Amino acid sequence: MKTTFKYLLAIVIIVVLWKIGSIIIGENILPNPTKVLIYFYNSLKTKLFLTHAGISILRISVAMALAWFTAFPFGLLLGTKHLVDTIFSPIIFLTYPIPKIVLLPIFLTLFGLGESPKILLITLTTGYQILIATRASALNIDKKYRDSFRSIGGTPSQELQHVIIPATLPNALVALKISSGTATAVLFMVESFATQSGLGFLIMDGWGRGNMLQMYTGILAMSLLGMGLHEFFNAIERYLCRWNHLHSGLAT
Repeated sequence: MKTTFKYLLAIVIIVVLWKIGSIIIGENILPNPTKVLIYFYNSLKTKLFLTHAGISILRISVAMALAWFTAFPFGLLLGTKHLVDTIFSPIIFLTYPIPKIVLLPIFLTLFGLGESPKILLITLTTGYQILIATRASALNIDKKYRDSFRSIGGTPSQELQHVIIPATLPNALVALKISSGTATAVLFMVESFATQSGLGFLIMDGWGRGNMLQMYTGILAMSLLGMGLHEFFNAIERYLCRWNHLHSGLAT
């Protein structure tokens, strides 16, 4: 209830500031929020808007799924196998600071103008954050817990299931949740370049034609997409890592 109230309060504040901004700046640049909301509502009834939104949802969903199912296992491997970590960690930390979006022209050259470069770029951006968080969590597991588990006859696979994954999962899921915002930003970038589909294209198309209502409707839709992803991953983290919230009385 408290979270819902905070969200509603934030929405009210944003709408009020938006309304004030549209009066000061002018509706030709910043349309009245009521007009944008009406345009957004009407757009939800059109096949064109739903198609663009569906394509964006599909792209980011596939990309983040690929990021999780590759980065999380690899992070576990790095955090538990010293030799593998010694080989790959320097490469990972050397390339991590590179803004992945600058690789878009290279990806387009290698993979063409289809879906592959867009999905791979989002996957790469998200995957790095999950990978580093998982590796760090695995490395920080107290050795005494692993030794104690082995002393009672635990096998390596059981240790992975009952010690390593539970210890690394919370931070890895938090990284996934946080990276959803970055993934949405990258989604906009890849959809505003060399493509004619998706919410990013819709935003830039509206801007190019001077249709501010279309542009702000696309921005609103992409904002809701990012917020929805964040809350979806937040719900998954709270469900799968219920024990991690017990101390604060947040578990249901």
